[in-house]
Amino acid sequence: MDKYNGRGYLMAFRGRLPLPSHLPAMFLVLMLILAAALCWLSWRLLQQDRALENQRLREHLEHAADLTGATLQQGISETEGRLAELAALPDTRLDDAAGRLGNQLSQDTLLVVLRPDAVEDYPKGRLPYYPVLPISKDPPATTFAAGEVLEFCQKDYAGAIASFRELARSPDSIVRAGALLRLARNLIRAREPEKALAVYDDLAKLGATRIGGIPADLLARRARLLVLEDLHQNAQLRREAATLLQDLHNGRWFLSRAAYQFYDQEVRRRLDLDSEALAALQAREQEYLALAAAVEALWEQWQAGRSEQNNPSGMRGFLSGGRPMLLMWRSGSERLVALVAGPRFFGEHWLRSLRPSLERQRIELALTDAEGRWVFGQIAADAGYQVRRSTVETKLPWTVHVASADPAADLAQFAARRRLLLAGLVLMAVVVLAGGYFIVRATTRELAVARLQSDFVAAVSHEFRTPLTSMLQIAELFARDRVPEEERRQKYSEILLRETERLHRLVENLLDFGRMEAGAHEYRLEPLDVTALVRGVVGEFQEEVAARGYRVELSEQTSMSMVRGD
Repeated sequence: MDKYNGRGYLMAFRGRLPLPSHLPAMFLVLMLILAAALCWLSWRLLQQDRALENQRLREHLEHAADLTGATLQQGISETEGRLAELAALPDTRLDDAAGRLGNQLSQDTLLVVLRPDAVEDYPKGRLPYYPVLPISKDPPATTFAAGEVLEFCQKDYAGAIASFRELARSPDSIVRAGALLRLARNLIRAREPEKALAVYDDLAKLGATRIGGIPADLLARRARLLVLEDLHQNAQLRREAATLLQDLHNGRWFLSRAAYQFYDQEVRRRLDLDSEALAALQAREQEYLALAAAVEALWEQWQAGRSEQNNPSGMRGFLSGGRPMLLMWRSGSERLVALVAGPRFFGEHWLRSLRPSLERQRIELALTDAEGRWVFGQIAADAGYQVRRSTVETKLPWTVHVASADPAADLAQFAARRRLLLAGLVLMAVVVLAGGYFIVRATTRELAVARLQSDFVAAVSHEFRTPLTSMLQIAELFARDRVPEEERRQKYSEILLRETERLHRLVENLLDFGRMEAGAHEYRLEPLDVTALVRGVVGEFQEEVAARGYRVELSEQTSMSMVRGD
């Protein structure tokens, strides 16, 4: 055995070392505890991150709701101040000031001045009808009596035409308008429709001159439609009907609601519109009809207040045709200045400075009235987290709603942060597992090395004991002179020499092993016959094991096996 170097001896033992059975189990339990703790900490971190995200979003929306309420209050206060200034102006300055303010208003908003006998709107052209009309002065009934007798009683249309043509030259626009209307009618009965159309053109030039409370212009243009219809001039009929309908919706004339509805239906019946054009027309009409209905409600409220000797002043919401409106008014001397505001006004005037900030922060804003109807904007039911400010909190006529305009983006930010956190936790878990693996491996190897060292010391001790025992016995024989025969003395001396050399080789092998472990051993490689080396080692053991009843057999090849070795 002394022929083996230290490293070879150590490797020979390494494969036979049993690992401690309790070490993997203990480490597995420890790893499970660490994994459970890591999972629990991960879950807690995610929960806390979600809670912080919800808190941040809530604070963000709370701030936006408070800012919106403050901005609306400021806008309302400024508008009330301007209405109060207008209400305090004298009539000579009110029209100019109201006109300037009206031109700044959004499309769905109107400034009105109510008087006991009139309603003035700013800007013009947004009211299709009015709650009160200017008093119309019709000429005496006897003015057209002669012509009407010829027309209705005598059926003398030529005489009636001559009579009315004469009256059409009157300097009084009202008389002239009535005469032109009757002249055109008689020309139609006399089967001269082309001339009747020319007369209606002259009548239309009288503009706002009223005949029976209806503007001459409107009467003439509606009558032209009837003549064109009878003449089957459909292309011109549609063009004039479209223009007339547009003027009706744009509030060109002072009309009552009944008159507006009548003429609107008359024109629509003769106008063939496709569904898209009709939808666009109705959208614009509904917006202006909502303004007219709100002004009418305000007029009735003011009249009721005046009858009770009360000067109304305040603000309230109003729903007109499904459209939310806001009425704000301030009273003056025998007049009331009011603002009829639609949803666009809120965004374009009161919330204009706030909207860019809300858009940058991806915040959606909406207002609802006391019944929960959407007044401005709209937030979907599944919009996610919302913040509300009730009318009690804001002192406004609406409830303020704010929500995230892009919940997916907010969730994406949270998801990105969560992925980063999970990645860190996974990396930590990998580090823990890898560290545990290497710790177990290192510990196992250290235990194996310790076991090898223990076995190595035991084996080396056994190897040392064998030559030392032989040497001790021979030395004792020599010391006590118990070897009288020279032949036996020579044999014992050879045995002593051989065991001494064997012991010397064991010591040298141990020293070589130490040098190899330290990396300081220098190998001297030279040609070496492996067969002879093995034969010599086997020969040394054959005698030793033969005494114990064993036999060592060597089967060797005839050819020599040469290697380079130390």
